Amino acid sequence: MIARVTLEIALRKEFDYAIPPELAGKVDVGSRVQVPFGARKVLGVVTAVAEESAQTRLKLILKVIGTQTLVTAKVLKLARWIADYYCCAPEIALKSILPEAVRKENAGWRERLIVRVLPLVGELPKLAKRQLEVWNIIEEHREILLSELVALAETTAATVRKLEDRGLISITNEISERDPYENEKILPSDAIVLNPAQALALEKIKTAMIQGEDSKWKIEDGKPHPSSTFLLHGVTGSGKTEIYLQAIAQALEQGEGAIVLVPEIALTPQTVERFKARFSSGRLQTLVAVLHSHLSAGERHDEWHKIRQGRARIVIGARSAIFAPVEPLGLIIVDEEHEHSYKQEEAPRYHARDVAIVRGQMEDAVVVLGSATPSMESYYNCKIGKYTLLDMPERVDNQKMPIVRVVDMRQAARKEKGTLIFSPQLKEAITQRLEKSEQTILFLNRRGYSSSLQCEKCGHVCECPNCSLSLTFHRAEQLLRCHLCGHNESVPQVCPDEKCKNPAIRYTGLGTQKVEDVLGKLFPKARVKRMDADVMKRKEDYRQVLGDFRAGKIDILIGTQMIAKGLHFPNVTLVGIIYADLALNMPDFRAGERTFQLLTQVAGRAGRGDIEGEVFVQAFTPFHPAIQYARRHDFVGFYDQEIEFREQLKYPPAARVALLTLKGRNEEKVQFSAEYLRKKLDQLIGKGEKENEGNGAEKNGMLFGMGTTPPSDKTFQTAPAPAHFRDLIIAGPAPAPLLRAETFYRYQIMLRTKAMSRLSHALAMITSALQLPEDVTLTVDIDPASLS
Repeated sequence: MIARVTLEIALRKEFDYAIPPELAGKVDVGSRVQVPFGARKVLGVVTAVAEESAQTRLKLILKVIGTQTLVTAKVLKLARWIADYYCCAPEIALKSILPEAVRKENAGWRERLIVRVLPLVGELPKLAKRQLEVWNIIEEHREILLSELVALAETTAATVRKLEDRGLISITNEISERDPYENEKILPSDAIVLNPAQALALEKIKTAMIQGEDSKWKIEDGKPHPSSTFLLHGVTGSGKTEIYLQAIAQALEQGEGAIVLVPEIALTPQTVERFKARFSSGRLQTLVAVLHSHLSAGERHDEWHKIRQGRARIVIGARSAIFAPVEPLGLIIVDEEHEHSYKQEEAPRYHARDVAIVRGQMEDAVVVLGSATPSMESYYNCKIGKYTLLDMPERVDNQKMPIVRVVDMRQAARKEKGTLIFSPQLKEAITQRLEKSEQTILFLNRRGYSSSLQCEKCGHVCECPNCSLSLTFHRAEQLLRCHLCGHNESVPQVCPDEKCKNPAIRYTGLGTQKVEDVLGKLFPKARVKRMDADVMKRKEDYRQVLGDFRAGKIDILIGTQMIAKGLHFPNVTLVGIIYADLALNMPDFRAGERTFQLLTQVAGRAGRGDIEGEVFVQAFTPFHPAIQYARRHDFVGFYDQEIEFREQLKYPPAARVALLTLKGRNEEKVQFSAEYLRKKLDQLIGKGEKENEGNGAEKNGMLFGMGTTPPSDKTFQTAPAPAHFRDLIIAGPAPAPLLRAETFYRYQIMLRTKAMSRLSHALAMITSALQLPEDVTLTVDIDPASLS
């Protein structure tokens, strides 16, 4: 027999190997194998098994890794789709579906010595006093780790071995699984009675699950558009999680498993506990496996194998959990489906939400996308009938939506000197909450103390030597730091400009550190805690701070976007958003959408108990549509005005985008390579005179977002296209919005079309044949989440 193997090196090619007699019956599709490749031994995955090969004198497979196929046939099919649609090498797609801890040649199981009591024949023999003390501890536990026993009895392993020699105990070397939640005490929970809106949504989901194979699926442009993909649009606090839990229970009843995707930032211990509590006991008791980046390599290895062996039938995790080998799969839930963190930033640049829908189509599983602020793409698909919309417009238990007050910081700043952080209205609201022993969350999506260090005399700003960014001042470490590449440098005492040397260099802007500092001076008796990437260094930090906040040990919690999602604290009655319009002027057509989503999500943390919540939104552009629609909790209104602009300029969801980025350390060489690629693209879509893109709005600064300016004054050009690419629009090349990042200059070409699958195939052909200078690289990003 012949095995066709895809190796872990990006060659975009499969190789045939002969299966030796001793491995007959052990090699199957999905098996991980070690094979000779030249003088090396490399690992790969068997993608097919055949009886003959066109090649002669085939080399033999050296060995099979593991006793079970690691890649299921269905996940292998999914990896092929990813490689095809997202324009990457199949080997890279295959590599991404297995965690690194599982891909290793040697098994990663942890073995530990277990001490057990043996049945006593007759009376207990006479033992020395120390041995008797140890024996009593073992008899009480019946089974205990040798390391724990030695510590508990304050003895040595030699003393324990003497009891083994006398036939009283056994000491065996066994696999001991690592459970990241083994020290957590989780109380079981029961299903909650649903309100009418919840019950209706759940009924529609369960009906689709029961119908199973009768569901009708349509394939358009390489992507599935199933009748059993649901968008659960419920306001914050409307009870979406309870619907997830009861839908999962239905999947278990049918003998199927479920995958729950949660944004990494929202994958809090509180979120995981809710799922474990529901399925930790009772008739539907099953293991819940967790997969995310904060697990150790050993924990990730053990959690993954629980799933592959069928012991864990529910998986909750971040983006990569979509590849979990759940069989059979009945339900996929994508919570907070609008989150851009579902998009992978390195190859394969897949979007987990879209991959979830494709996997649902391949395995006949129901897919539920949930959000209080759906992405424009998902809501658009509901409007045109590709998805089914499930609306939940009210909070559970008759809780009211928080009152949102927008504060015009332009007026407040006129009355204050320096950088204004807290408006008088927000200060008064915080004072009232402290007096009532209620809790407050303050949100600012910027780390550090000050966003830049600037000379008042000559205007010099301290910038990163590697990136087109100013350095952020971190007061605790007394360092200037780049949040993109990690560059650090000491704080200058005078202006670094040789011609200036002004000692009055000052900090401008603000970050969470400065908010914490000012808050401590305004409210010295308040218990304040900050949550951002600078202080949340260990995986236990997150759990500890949220535990203290839940227990009422913290009065005011300050944080970046890691506090915006997945938190449910009934005693939080006030949310303050320090600068709501920070991201509005980003050079990205999604800037308004992101701002609306973030404001709505953060505001949703308030008023989740019996007391009505209040939200203060501080902004310098208070009348921007994103802020005003968020103030009214009006997603539909925001969608209606935003979709008009998107359709006019042919931006998603009216079309799809492919972003080609060239980068290198020599700007002229990168620019030349980008222009060369543009000529190749023009040849692809047809020859003809270049002409300016017809829409004047784009040329006047509308290309990258509502009311924002493009990254360059260069006029983008397009060429007319033949029939099969008639709707294709090519813009660029132009410098990226962030021209230099991590020492690399970057130029971009943007392509927009409705026929993205065809374009992906064409781009794969172009990029594979493209010859670029050695120090210039090209990345292809299909459906990019960001243009920066």
